Amino acid sequence: MITTSSLCYVFYMISRYGGAAAYFAGALGARTADEMSAPALLLLGMAVLGSERPASLLFAALTVASAIGGPLLGALMDRAARPGLFLALALGGYAAGLALVTAVLGHLGTALAVAVLTGLLAPALSGAWTARLVDVLPERHLGRGHSLDAATYNVAALAGPAAAGLIAGVDPYWAMAATIVLLLLAVPAALALPPQKPRASAAFTADLKAGFAAIVRAPGLRRVTAASMVAFVGTGMLIVSCPPLGERHLGGAGHGGLLLSLLAAGAMVTTAVTARWPPQRRPETVFAGAAVCVALGLAVLAVAPNAAVLVVAAVLTGAGEGPQLAAVFDIRHREAPDRVRGQVFTTGASLKITAGAVGATLAGALPLTLALVLAAATQLLAAALLIRSGRARARPRGTPRYPRRPRRSSPDSCPL
Repeated sequence: MITTSSLCYVFYMISRYGGAAAYFAGALGARTADEMSAPALLLLGMAVLGSERPASLLFAALTVASAIGGPLLGALMDRAARPGLFLALALGGYAAGLALVTAVLGHLGTALAVAVLTGLLAPALSGAWTARLVDVLPERHLGRGHSLDAATYNVAALAGPAAAGLIAGVDPYWAMAATIVLLLLAVPAALALPPQKPRASAAFTADLKAGFAAIVRAPGLRRVTAASMVAFVGTGMLIVSCPPLGERHLGGAGHGGLLLSLLAAGAMVTTAVTARWPPQRRPETVFAGAAVCVALGLAVLAVAPNAAVLVVAAVLTGAGEGPQLAAVFDIRHREAPDRVRGQVFTTGASLKITAGAVGATLAGALPLTLALVLAAATQLLAAALLIRSGRARARPRGTPRYPRRPRRSSPDSCPL
């Protein structure tokens, strides 16, 4: 029933808001390609270079530049009269970069340099899309829209690595080719995004400063950015912990990928629920409750005595991750000034990626149980950061604590 209700809502938005159809199709394609690119590049690198170490260097080179690319892409998109065209160019550039890395893979130094330059465009596959959701949906539908947007991440995380692995089993070059094709298929959806109202031009450096100032000075944005980074440190620790968990309980390190699929499945279910029945609490409260759920799941993963408990704990962890991400989107939309909205979303996504890399590095140097316990602690710390901000926010007297989104009048009669 949950899946059917969510599909009804998607079909309703497609019929009522045509731009939403292009948006969700493009975001899903781009994010699935993003999830495919890492395993496809690793498997191709191992096949061509004959070793895991240079292949891992290629992956690191592709992700390390994201922290720089996020603010730059966001600022450029905020200045563009047609942000969809700019997004399409970024997607095409990322696809071209992956193709060039594949072509020069025999020369590791050149391939690493190209991978770093390509990684500058990586935020175009994630936060840059979310910043444009407000262009295709009215305010009253943004709560459910953010839940569905978060669901595209979950579907991509579930389908992307599996597709890359299956195709690479035939030929690793075909896995990379499929990733590139999927990116190019998202380009028309980006081009379909509406233009934005022109605004007075300012120096590019001034726009960059304004975006960072909005994140640093606005209490809501500052705290949600810090909380999401802290939480993603734990996510990075969890990802690195999956192979040894698979080895401990599932018969092999390679089976650790099953845990990532279970995480994505749990998140997909809860995002479908929140899309159908949006929470009537402040997003800070939703984030905190979801973080506690993730922390509980991580703690159980750390002490799981057998495979059955491990599976339940993985699903529980994923169940918290879905609403947590949607709540972050809600807060950023509410707090971000219109003129730097793109930069706020892309910078936030870039900082999360960097935080995840820090968590992965920490987990690699720690015993498995300790790494998972610390990952659970990061979730509780993130919850405390955001709950504090929710209580501290001042509001005009007589205004509601948090405006409830109106119930949709349709599609309750959807035949599905």
